[in-house]
Order: sequence, then C-alpha cells, then structure tokens
Amino acid sequence: MQVHESVGGIDRLDAFAGTILIAERDRNVRELEQHFLESAGFLVEFADDGPAALTQARRGLPRVIITEILIPKLDGLQLCRELKLDATTRDIPVIVFSVLAAETRAKEAGANAFLRKPLVPSVLLGTIRRLAMLEAHSFTEPQ
Repeated sequence: MQVHESVGGIDRLDAFAGTILIAERDRNVRELEQHFLESAGFLVEFADDGPAALTQARRGLPRVIITEILIPKLDGLQLCRELKLDATTRDIPVIVFSVLAAETRAKEAGANAFLRKPLVPSVLLGTIRRLAMLEAHSFTEPQ
C-alpha cells in the first residue's frame, strides 16, 4: 500500500485499500472510525455484535477486523479466539480497541494488536497499515 496523497491531514492510500470490519457498540466511535478510515481509502463495514462479526468476516474476508471487547452476544476477545481458530479467517489481522486495560488478554485471545481508547487516528491508521503489510501473526504493542 503506497500513500498517494494527503487529504485533511490523513494519508489517502493509493488504489483500493480494502475493507475494514468493525465490531463496536458506541455509535460515536463507529462514526469517527468510519470517517478516518474512509478518508484513508478503506471501505468500512459494521457488525452490531460478535456473531454478526464472525459471519461477516467469514463471508467478506476483510483486510482487518477492529473489535471492542464489550460487544453483545459474543465478546470481542471470544470473537478474536473464534476468528483465529477458523481456517477461513485466521490470517485476518484483528485489532482489539477498548477502554479496558486488556493488552494481555487481547494477546492471549490471538489479537494482532491492542489499542486503548480514545481514538487517535494516526495510531489507528498506522497500526492498520503495519498489520496489512505483515505476513507474520505477531502481536503489535500499542504506541
């Protein structure tokens, strides 16, 4: 992924950057994530709960999945475990994005990265770019 231009301080990616699936219960956070990700050239899809995110991930194979821990029906950590156990979705990078101090739990669940709220657009976009380029499935420490 090459940076093509900067729009409003956000680096826009050259060509199609891919789809990001977001499992987030807070409407305000969803709107902010959508704004920054779409401005960077990503398509954004939302899931209202864990089972919906799992189904959408299997069907759509997004470039990256961002999940809050406190989502309904299947929490974000269990969602991450299930994604990493499934041959269809195990290679999709997962970012756990939460107000909870849960870096260790996210890593144990198989997350590729953990980001602590509030949203910092440059950190979110930088993490997504790094994960999208990595073939290894290692945990990325927050910055």
